[in-house]
Amino acid sequence: MSIFDSLKKTAAAAAKTTVSKMTATNETFTFAALPESVDEMKALPEAVLDTPFKAAALTVCALCAYAAAPEIGIDMLNFLKGPQPLSPYEKQFLKDRFSDKKYVPFSYFKGSSPENDYTPATPYTVTISTNPYSYDQEGYAVLYIQSTGADSPRQVKLRSKGNQWFLWEQFLLPDIRKPKSEDPWA
Repeated sequence: MSIFDSLKKTAAAAAKTTVSKMTATNETFTFAALPESVDEMKALPEAVLDTPFKAAALTVCALCAYAAAPEIGIDMLNFLKGPQPLSPYEKQFLKDRFSDKKYVPFSYFKGSSPENDYTPATPYTVTISTNPYSYDQEGYAVLYIQSTGADSPRQVKLRSKGNQWFLWEQFLLPDIRKPKSEDPWA
């Protein structure tokens, strides 16, 4: 028996862990209609928030509601943030981001594109993904959502409390390709 046999076993165990950790998963959510109030959101089956995927999918819905009615969107986001509501900074950030780009959250739904001014297909379908590093920080999950107006997916960070997952941070509102109707070069 070599002195390196124990290292080989440790390396093999680490490789096995790394391979299982690297498996990416996707979850797709379909909504017949987007919620128009926090009560409608709470009535959705995803509102149990028992997985980070459900909280991330509802975050997209809440941002769409914010585009139409900021007060309602804030109520929804506060529900998704759980014990820590939106800060004044976060509210101002949303106000700034939505001042001229109300189409951005709709770009996360299937069927939307710059060519159709980010009008999603109905029912509304969003796919949430993980990567090998999504669960690197204990108690948190970083999930990814692909915008039809961007080349790379955007992040949503969620935090667990008990058996529920809550919105911690969202990075879903950076610029994307302009809708065709707003693009003078289209």
